[in-house]
Amino acid sequence: MRLATIKLNGKEQAGIVTAKGVFPIAMLNAAKGTAWKEEMMELIQSQEIPGLTAWYNKGGKEELETLPGLVPQDKVVYGPLYRNPKRIFGIGLNYRDHAGDIGMAPPKGFPGSFFKQADTLIGPDDEIHIPKMKEAQKTTAEAELGIILGKDCRDVAEEDWESVIVGYTTILDMTEESILKGNDYVDGNPRYLTIVKNFPTFFSFGPELVTPDEVPDVLKLEIQSVHNGEIHAKNTVDHMIHQPPKLISLHSKIQGWFAGDVLSTGTPRAFHILDGDQAECRIYGPDGFSMRPLVNPVVDLKLHPEKE
Repeated sequence: MRLATIKLNGKEQAGIVTAKGVFPIAMLNAAKGTAWKEEMMELIQSQEIPGLTAWYNKGGKEELETLPGLVPQDKVVYGPLYRNPKRIFGIGLNYRDHAGDIGMAPPKGFPGSFFKQADTLIGPDDEIHIPKMKEAQKTTAEAELGIILGKDCRDVAEEDWESVIVGYTTILDMTEESILKGNDYVDGNPRYLTIVKNFPTFFSFGPELVTPDEVPDVLKLEIQSVHNGEIHAKNTVDHMIHQPPKLISLHSKIQGWFAGDVLSTGTPRAFHILDGDQAECRIYGPDGFSMRPLVNPVVDLKLHPEKE
């Protein structure tokens, strides 16, 4: 099953993605007398998505075609999947090729990782803002596979990692690379990583949350960094230095996880973005699998201060 958050009647509402559009959960409740949560974060935190998925896979998909309330695809306006995750956790330099891009060796032992603030968050088609400060001379965008945590948990074994997640999504993670590369390094890790990752609009995710049953083999997913419609770089999850089972398990033993936490697993390669550009994340997999692309336009606040 695939879920999305759409903007409808002045609200951001969760809905089920169909071939023809998005069916709001609120309309499903109205039609069937059910009481599913109607916002994405509430669905996740109440752990209702597995039950909703089971209904969908046992005839609900076909039933939706007979119910009123579908928002046709040409009328859908996507929002971010949700607004206020407790934590957004990023993994840096998780492909060896990307580590070479910024002149660093891949981390040994523990993954290179960082937190992002929830107020960096935007959704599909929202503007990425290049900062107005004069030191910000090279903002880069990074396409990544996102993993959404489905429950509060600690000490998860690697073989059990899928039991604590609720789905996957597409992510664009931004970095102010000129500040990152222009300062000292300590033990191979940039001391200014928190600064360069946390400008407003520097994290986009959505439009779809894809439940694990839809994904044929997560290790075979191909993540593509796409710049102005052209593929800048691509790689598959099985080429990550630290793959999802390890990332979920390891961090569960350190800070633990909360339902709705977002894990951004690293990029095949970043690309420099400029005013008027378009940044995009595409994800494909075996047997014709694909996620709906995540696309964001780029605006430089130095050139358009009125946009701030």
